[in-house]
Amino acid sequence: MTAVSILCFVLWLYILRVGYRSKLDFFTFVWGSVGLFIFLMIWVSPSLSVPFSRLVSYVSGLVGQATHLYEASTQLGILFVPNAKSSVISLYIDLECSGIIEIMAFLSMLFFFPVFSGKEKLAIGTGAVVWIFAANILRVFLICLMVYYYGLDAFYLAHSIVGRMVFYVLSIALYFLVFTKSQIKRQKVGGFHYAGNH
Repeated sequence: MTAVSILCFVLWLYILRVGYRSKLDFFTFVWGSVGLFIFLMIWVSPSLSVPFSRLVSYVSGLVGQATHLYEASTQLGILFVPNAKSSVISLYIDLECSGIIEIMAFLSMLFFFPVFSGKEKLAIGTGAVVWIFAANILRVFLICLMVYYYGLDAFYLAHSIVGRMVFYVLSIALYFLVFTKSQIKRQKVGGFHYAGNH
């Protein structure tokens, strides 16, 4: 932690408190979520990126062994995908592929989302981490599957288009279920009641 980052953190907390006391809910949500995400990326991400990358390569390796499509080196975070055209292709699991950025973005928003209680946020956050991790494993599997059958020429299509599309569709579904749907279901509109209910 540098002095500048600590000073920014204190300033962030102060503005967050002002927004909260002024009952500026939307501002508090946006300011809090963005700030928390930035500080998590500065202070937490460096220590979690390598373990997450290794975990992704390990679980992906288990899937690869089960399907006999590829193997993994957990310590190096590398997947080895055999192909008839180019022998063995090595795919490195880096920070982007670890899914930690998406996890921290989601948790930052969830932390300041006013609809849920603390226990609900804990349960939803745990489930969301598993969801995002599983979506990431599926994305890696699809990339390896396409490279296995079509070679290195298919890597760009597999990684930049197909893999990302599948991952983002699953992410959008998660955001819809957690944020949009829950907001719609729990919002109070008017003070009506059904006939016969008092």
